[in-house]
Amino acid sequence: MKKLLISFLVLLPLSLMGKSRILAPNLASLEVRVNGDWLSPAVMKLNSDDYLDVAFDELSHTFHRYIYRIERCENDWSPSTELFESEWLEGFNDNTIDEYANSVITSVAYTHYKLRIPNDRCRLKMSGNYRIHIFDEKDDDESEILTAEFMVTEQTMSLQLEVTTNTDIDTNHSHQQLSMRLGYGNTLVVAPENQIYTLVQQNNREDNMKQNISPNMVTTNGLEWTHRKGLIFDGGNEYHKFEVLDVSHPTMGIDYIRWDGQNYQAFPFTDEARINYLYDEDADGAFYIRNSDNWEIETTCDYVWVNYRLKIPRIPGADIFIDGDWTLSDTSLYKMDYDEQQQMYTARVLQKQGYYSYQYLMQETSRSPRLAPFEGNYYQTENKYQAYVYYRGTGERTWRLVAFSQLSSF
Repeated sequence: MKKLLISFLVLLPLSLMGKSRILAPNLASLEVRVNGDWLSPAVMKLNSDDYLDVAFDELSHTFHRYIYRIERCENDWSPSTELFESEWLEGFNDNTIDEYANSVITSVAYTHYKLRIPNDRCRLKMSGNYRIHIFDEKDDDESEILTAEFMVTEQTMSLQLEVTTNTDIDTNHSHQQLSMRLGYGNTLVVAPENQIYTLVQQNNREDNMKQNISPNMVTTNGLEWTHRKGLIFDGGNEYHKFEVLDVSHPTMGIDYIRWDGQNYQAFPFTDEARINYLYDEDADGAFYIRNSDNWEIETTCDYVWVNYRLKIPRIPGADIFIDGDWTLSDTSLYKMDYDEQQQMYTARVLQKQGYYSYQYLMQETSRSPRLAPFEGNYYQTENKYQAYVYYRGTGERTWRLVAFSQLSSF
C-alpha cells in the first residue's frame, strides 16, 4: 500500500455546475425525480429499470406545444462536443411533451406537464451528466422555458462514505468531516490525477460543494480520503419547514391562512435567529407536492402566496435569500426585503400546496452566497452528503459517471 498526496485537476467554476432552472415567469413547481424519490438527487442507474420524471406547471389553461431536447454534458456540465449523439442516445431527440392536464377547481389556473425517460422514442446508452432543454414552440420561434439536470451512473466503481464530528478543525462543536473510500473494481486506472474527478455536496447545495479534493492514499486498487481538511463542512442547522395541506385552515408550521379576494395567503410562523440546537426532523431542502385529500395531486393542489417572515436586525451590506431544492427560478424571487416598521425581513413566494423545507442564505457584496450566520452552526445537525466519481479512460473522449453514493450524517 502506497501513501501519496497527488495534485488533482484545477477546480471548476461554480457557474459551470449543473442545476435545474426555470427560465420563464409563467412556470412553477419544477420536479426532476428518479423513481419518484423526492429525498435524493436525480441519479439513474444505467441499463436498469430506473426512470426519470420531469414535471412542471404552466400557470394558465392555454395549451403550449413543448419540445424537449436532451443534451449530454461533461463532468463540469459543459456540452459533450467530442461525441456523436448516436453514441449516447438511442432513438430520436427533439420530442414533444404529450402528457398534460388542466388543474381542477383551483383559484390559480394551471396546466401540469410531465415527461418520462426512457420512453418509446428515446433512451440513454451512456453514463454521465445530462441536461434536458424544454422549448415552447411558437410559430417557428422556439423559446427555452426551463432546463432539467440529472445524472446516469454506471456504478462500476465502489464508493463508501463516512462522516464524523471529530474533525481536523474541532471536535463535537460546529463541523462535520467526510471520509471516502473508492474501489476501482475492474476499471483500469493508471493515472488517477488525470482520470478521476470527484464532487461532494451537502444537501445538494452548490454554495459549499467540494470539487476534486486530493486523496491522501493511493493504491493500485483505489483511493482514500481520510481526515482531508477539504472535506470539512459546517454542520449548519436543521432546515425550517412547513406544510400547506388545506387552504381552509393552517397545518404544520403555518400560523394562519387567509383569502384576500383573489388568492390564498399563507403565513408560516415567524423565524428568528437560532442560538441553540434543537433537533427537528426535516427534509434537507426537499419538497413534496400534496394536499389533504392526496388524490390526483398533480392537478388538484392549489397555489398560495407564502409570506415568509424573519425577525432579526437588518444586516448592512448583505442580502438574505430563501433557499431550498425548490428555489429554481430567478434568485430575485427569493430575495427578502427589510421592513423597518416590523424590524423583520419579508418575502412573498407563489407555491403549490405541499411540504417545503428551506434555509436562509446570506450574500455579501462581491462574495458568494453562504449559510446565514443567524441560522446557527452545530455538529449535531443531520445532513445528507452526496458524492460523485467521474472517470475518463486513456484515449477516451468523455467523462463517465462511475460511482454515486449518498449518506445521512446521523
